[in-house]
Amino acid sequence: MALITYKNVGIRAISAVVPKTKRYTSDLAGVIPAELIEKAIHSIGIEERRVAEDAVCSSDLCYIAASSLLKELGYGADSIDVLIFLSQTPDYIVPPTSSILQHRLGLSKDTACFDINLACSGYVYGLSMAFALASQIGVNRVLLLTGETLSKIISSEDKATAPLFGDGAAATVVEKNGEYGTSFFSLNSDGSGDWALKIPAGAFRNPSSLATLADKTYEDGSVRNDHQLFMDGIEVFNFTVQEVPADVKRILLASGRAPTDVDYFLFHQSNKFMIDFFTKKLRIPLNRVPSSLKYFGNTSSVSIPLTIVTETRSIFNSKDITAILSGYGAGLSWGTALIEFKNCRISDLIEV
Repeated sequence: MALITYKNVGIRAISAVVPKTKRYTSDLAGVIPAELIEKAIHSIGIEERRVAEDAVCSSDLCYIAASSLLKELGYGADSIDVLIFLSQTPDYIVPPTSSILQHRLGLSKDTACFDINLACSGYVYGLSMAFALASQIGVNRVLLLTGETLSKIISSEDKATAPLFGDGAAATVVEKNGEYGTSFFSLNSDGSGDWALKIPAGAFRNPSSLATLADKTYEDGSVRNDHQLFMDGIEVFNFTVQEVPADVKRILLASGRAPTDVDYFLFHQSNKFMIDFFTKKLRIPLNRVPSSLKYFGNTSSVSIPLTIVTETRSIFNSKDITAILSGYGAGLSWGTALIEFKNCRISDLIEV
């Protein structure tokens, strides 16, 4: 466990964007037996997901989220010191998408830019890096952009992934300011489970070929190629129930907080079954565990800020909030943070 604390740095504002196009779990009768559809919806808690058009990339959604948020805050293009782009679905392998976004947003050439390849733990990891950079002399403001168009890497005939994943993006402004207190982060990894969530081909360990592009039919009837996401749901569940509640307890202990001192517990929106397990295990009242799963599905690194925007916007805008954020997924990796939100601006959801 890497336990990190930051002082005098916090989240100034958050915006989120989703595509207008919806896909419904009830329409997956060709993938999931019709008699099991309602049971699947009840178990995973996802009724619909948002899906980007073919020509729309994660960076396009991030651009809209970022440009809207900067305009709303009245921040000039020269006020951003660092831009971080976090995604599993970048525009290219080379160049980094962060540089493309720097130019597209009209940010200064003095802006430091870099990409992070992380999945469902990514928002917590990305926030930690943004907090770390904003803590440095010479850096006052960091723009963290998280975007996913997971629909492009999911097989519509995969029983494990087709009902789960949706598209979206979020922009978060992190700033240095003496009004912010101490934030706590726990960042963790276990690469022995790398196989449990994986796209097997398309990079350099297993380059693209006719064989990797060919569809394969698996024992459960799922069809996918090696450029589409594989997920072992049981392995991921076993990993999360073992590590996530324990990590939340470590953050509470490190921060000297009791669960009753926390206004909201914001879990990555993986599926209803997992979130319900964490809630019961940690004995958290249901009204302090907001969820956006029903309408957006699992949006990976976008899910926590998307939940803040859609489920708690008015409350975050009206008063200071203490929240625990917890993300977990591919790597395997997981991270937990306790953050005090002070004078934070949460924008309306943008649909495009």
